[in-house]
Amino acid sequence: MSDTTSRAVLTTESGAPVADNQNSATAGPGGPLLIQDQYLFEKLARFNRERIPERVVHARGSGAYGSFEVTADVSRYTKAHFLAEPGRRTEVFARFSTVAGNLGAADAVRDPRGFALKFYTEQGNYDLVGNNTPVFFIKDPSKFPDFIHTQKRDPYTGIQEADNVWDFWSLSPEVTHQVTWLFGDRGIPASYRHMDGFSSHTYQWVNAQGEAFWVKYHFKTDQGIRNLSADEAAAIAGVDPDSHQRDLREAIDAGRFPSWTLKVQVMPVAEAAQYRFNPFDLTKVWPHEDYPLIEVGRLTLDRNPENVFAEVEQSAFSPANFVPGIGPSPDKMLQGRLFAYADAHRYRLGVNHTQLAVNAPHATTASNHGRDGAMASNAGGRAKNYEPNSFGGPYETGEPLWAPTEVSGPTGTHAAAVHAEDNDFVQAGNLYRLMSEDEKERLVAGLAGGLAQVTRDDIVERALGNFRAADADYGARLEAAVKALRNG
Repeated sequence: MSDTTSRAVLTTESGAPVADNQNSATAGPGGPLLIQDQYLFEKLARFNRERIPERVVHARGSGAYGSFEVTADVSRYTKAHFLAEPGRRTEVFARFSTVAGNLGAADAVRDPRGFALKFYTEQGNYDLVGNNTPVFFIKDPSKFPDFIHTQKRDPYTGIQEADNVWDFWSLSPEVTHQVTWLFGDRGIPASYRHMDGFSSHTYQWVNAQGEAFWVKYHFKTDQGIRNLSADEAAAIAGVDPDSHQRDLREAIDAGRFPSWTLKVQVMPVAEAAQYRFNPFDLTKVWPHEDYPLIEVGRLTLDRNPENVFAEVEQSAFSPANFVPGIGPSPDKMLQGRLFAYADAHRYRLGVNHTQLAVNAPHATTASNHGRDGAMASNAGGRAKNYEPNSFGGPYETGEPLWAPTEVSGPTGTHAAAVHAEDNDFVQAGNLYRLMSEDEKERLVAGLAGGLAQVTRDDIVERALGNFRAADADYGARLEAAVKALRNG
């Protein structure tokens, strides 16, 4: 018999001791179960409810804790307290993910990777939600549900269909840049540790003097970039579908703490209107020769979650969680996500998801008038839950977190103002021409493998037209490769 003197007594959820966890109560030996065995029903009912709705996108993810240390003075650009001076450290939780796959999907697939960070700052939690690519497929949030539907299972066949993917892509020329990224060598990272992270979106920084800047974040991996070929990825996904999750956990357990150096691009607000293309267009990058990278600090991950469900699956990130000195830009996709992310968490986790340990502030205390709702802890107790009040309740500061943005003109469903080089193909062509001959061959082979599966010639031709517009050689090579596969 094992020693039980140092072990806790097994209890029900209400704390009552459990006498027998091996045998259910029955009406006599071998008889039917008794409804009075509430411990059994408590266990079965909880088991039925152990899973919550998975994320529609970014369902398959891994996470870890760590810290961010400032290594350079950026106070001339932002008054954010956690970025105030070199040497300042802030606790961080990071979640990496694939985008299109379900919760049980394989890690080693061709798909963008989410790169979400929660900074537990003394001025509240700051969430930065990005990807491992500096651009995205679309530039307006109204197209996001349509785009994701093309990546998900077809209503009739129940699988992802090349016709759906390429029909939408061919009708949306703005995707050409991101598709070139996705099917290039960086389309399948070897691990979460060996990829860069980007804010992709443009954000606003404002300094203590009220001067505003537009910024883009770049997290450069200190482990070096490593990627998988399509064949390598297929082999790994078949043998170890949890390869990214395993790699991150084992590296941290072994003390090989992954890190990234944060650099930013900074654009003075006054330059945005006359820049040669729309700087808030999520399908475009800012060339480094125009806005060089400026070092900010280093992100290091050094602690694994104790419970993946509680801390990774229930982690919730919203780009609307800003702190003083950081704010949004007019980027339409960002503006849509300011609502959509938080609303997704209210649906998945409930209105009180911000009270969960992984989501609650760690370096300060939330003080507001939110009460009740499912799973409410009502930490405010008897305190008055309205403002203003004369009972010592929390008060507003009157100090905006970010600088105001000038707007003009009538309301309506406007296309973005046209800049001199607002073109869906220029940057895709530039990216293609930067590639080596071997990289171009792998890019074309990857694209052709998907496009050759499309059943309608008009969709194929429309897609090829987009790549021809980016670069004549790009389009010609892809056309030849698709014909070879379809006629082979």
